[in-house]
Amino acid sequence: MVRLGIDLGGTKIELIALDSSGRECFRRRVPTPRGDYFGTIEAVAGLVDAAEAALEPAAGIGIGTPGAISPATGLMKNSNSVCLNGRPLKQDIEARLGRSIALANDANCFALSEATDGAAAGAEVVFGVIVGTGCGAGIVVRGQVLSGPNAIAGEWGHNPLPWPQAEELPGPECYCGRHGCLETWISGTGLARDFSARGGPARAAVEIAEFATRGDAASETALQRYEDRLARGLAHVINLLDPDAIVLGGGMSNLGRLYDNVPRLWGRYVFSDTVSTRLLPPRHGDSSGVRGAAWLG
Repeated sequence: MVRLGIDLGGTKIELIALDSSGRECFRRRVPTPRGDYFGTIEAVAGLVDAAEAALEPAAGIGIGTPGAISPATGLMKNSNSVCLNGRPLKQDIEARLGRSIALANDANCFALSEATDGAAAGAEVVFGVIVGTGCGAGIVVRGQVLSGPNAIAGEWGHNPLPWPQAEELPGPECYCGRHGCLETWISGTGLARDFSARGGPARAAVEIAEFATRGDAASETALQRYEDRLARGLAHVINLLDPDAIVLGGGMSNLGRLYDNVPRLWGRYVFSDTVSTRLLPPRHGDSSGVRGAAWLG
């Protein structure tokens, strides 16, 4: 029972094969044909052909993509790989492969991976967050991805920063056309922007974290602001969803201090006398999305 998972990224397309126990038995990646919709479909098909030639016909194929399928049109929407938007991606890949596939947002695949055999295995409700260049999230309930009638369940990054302070209003402009979206504050890009806006030199998020460990006061203060904003954002999630576990992914998930500091902060914002939700690092790291696609299939 081999399952194939494909992570359809902006720069690379990666395939992984898992057996029924979750053991990896094949992996391959190719560059994404940027801006080439039909080239992308052929690249996906080529990876499937290579895996099945090396192993056996797959019991299921799942694909994680940026964006989602619109329930209204059946076409892709909200993808930062813009050549996919407005296209019947699922139908076209199925036609090329001659079989059905499962397709979901990449953040949903991340959440499914960590809920199935990752950091939150066994948890009933899992909120999986990807905080890197942007900010996305997925929800898994009793082992099933929650998509919703609008296919936007988990689109946490495009809600406003909760309990904003005066200096945080109206907030940075977001690519979605609004101001103050969570993504503009708690992505790695958002941390770098905030640091620079407070008079700091141009530094990436990872550099700010490194300078903070060396005792740089401005970097440490920026991280404290970041942690409070992340705590506010996750407190909103806890108030609405009350998940058993929240798993962080993306570049910011490598910042170990978040797992101690953020839960210490979110209690002041959560509408409860105690908060037993766990904040966890991912077990499968950068492989979680493609593994989740395989479980999806």
